[in-house]
Amino acid sequence: MVCAIALSLAYPVREYIAQRQEIAELQAEEREARKQVEQLAQRKQQLGDKSYIEREAKRRLHYCMPGEKCYIVLDGGGGNGQQTSPGGPASRPPWYETLWRSVETADRPR
Repeated sequence: MVCAIALSLAYPVREYIAQRQEIAELQAEEREARKQVEQLAQRKQQLGDKSYIEREAKRRLHYCMPGEKCYIVLDGGGGNGQQTSPGGPASRPPWYETLWRSVETADRPR
């Protein structure tokens, strides 16, 4: 009799535990989604600010407001502001040189 009761309760208990795990996973997903919505709302508010848009246009697009004098200094560096030292590691060649070398290598007879 005890075995019959234990067997009859095993499946519902297992389902209950599986459902509780699924609920916990869904709650975690909901928290992540709420965080993402909050971040997107902050980003929307930030993009609604005119001064932020002007700063980004100047920084990213090198936009110059009417009446302003803007200068771009070209130092021959890399573009990220870091200068390479003469004795430092060699920089990688452009992609087209690498491609052409591979074509030449493939064309050579073995």
